[in-house]
Amino acid sequence: MPPHSPEFARALALDRTDPLASFRRRFYRPKIRAYLDGNSLGLLSRESESAVLDALRSWKRQGVRGWFEGDSPWIDWGERLGTRLAPLVGARADEVVATGSTTVNLHQLLATFYRPEGKRSAIVVDELNFPSDLHAVCGQIEQRGLDPKTHLRMVRSRDGRMLEEADIEAAIGDDVALVTLSSVLYKSAQRLDMKRLTRTARERGALVIWDLSHAIGAVPVDLEGAGADAAVWGNYKYLSAGPGSVAGLYVARRHHGRRPGMPGWWGQSQADRFAMRAEHVPAAGASGWQIGTIPVLAAAALWGALDVVEQAGIERICAKGTALTSFLIECLDAVCPEERTGLRVGSPRDASRRGAHVAIEHPTRAAEIQEALAAEGIVTDFRPPDVIRAATPALTTSFAETWRLVEALARILSAPAPPAPGGRARRPMPGRSA
Repeated sequence: MPPHSPEFARALALDRTDPLASFRRRFYRPKIRAYLDGNSLGLLSRESESAVLDALRSWKRQGVRGWFEGDSPWIDWGERLGTRLAPLVGARADEVVATGSTTVNLHQLLATFYRPEGKRSAIVVDELNFPSDLHAVCGQIEQRGLDPKTHLRMVRSRDGRMLEEADIEAAIGDDVALVTLSSVLYKSAQRLDMKRLTRTARERGALVIWDLSHAIGAVPVDLEGAGADAAVWGNYKYLSAGPGSVAGLYVARRHHGRRPGMPGWWGQSQADRFAMRAEHVPAAGASGWQIGTIPVLAAAALWGALDVVEQAGIERICAKGTALTSFLIECLDAVCPEERTGLRVGSPRDASRRGAHVAIEHPTRAAEIQEALAAEGIVTDFRPPDVIRAATPALTTSFAETWRLVEALARILSAPAPPAPGGRARRPMPGRSA
């Protein structure tokens, strides 16, 4: 594709007027042409690096006293980080805590809120949800001596890509105790209508737990406005808090009187944590749903990452993310039309229904194309059998990078597919971790 194409010129113009362009310099970047896999793992910021080094120095100089002494004692990091995360999910400070991992937190909330009684014993999920969430749901059903084949209600996708809200609503009968869904689907980037689905569930007597892992730091989230009961999420994607980072957990105030389903010593008040009493007294607010000690070094990386997000402003971050995915789709339509290349946009075209990545589908060559992109220094993500995910985190992605992806796709697809050994069709490569 010629470098003077109108799409490339537009990318450069958009980068020149981008109010967040300077933030890209705060992140360490691999020596590649484009990093478009921030929905699997965000890049390291200098602020996160500095915060981790500060935590290491505190450990080095203070030892165990670091829990209570120094400029930033570790004892209340879960609560303090929760206060900083709350505005990103539309919640109040005492409703959010940084703790655990996404799956552990989901187990905690399921253990708390899934209380099958009489015929009200089913959990509604969908077939496009992240598999780890489904594993947790099935495990919690089995913990109660029930059979997932009977008590798990799976909402099917009509096209294998997206869900219809009406189909989810139809599944919420008077036998449903709980609904758990992802606000942004991890493969297609479809955004579900959280307010509509939560309202329907609550009107029919069911509770709702949302997974915000592909939403936080990427699109607007309003848990309070949606009326959500509880939520979980990871912070290592669009918030760039690092591999295995401490996750987030939300419990609405109206549920703060409940006892956590999986009590642990860190879920007590700060004074009670070291009192070593056998009786468990949950701390007030979401803090009471913590289980084990906060991982200080991982929490430090989140602390630094939030410095960057707060300085950039979540409204500007979300606006640029939308602009990037819209630009990518427009370029794909112009340069790699389906009728010529076989590529198809598998994400919603309505920006208000889309997260911050675009699913690019090819019926037979997706794995091969993703490998070819990687060989050119363009990092994306492959999801079997036919999806290349291209993420556009606003703080680390330029419009020019997005254009490089499209230009490379056009070039790769202009060449014939290489034959597999023995003349047989190539098989898709195995998927990569999220």
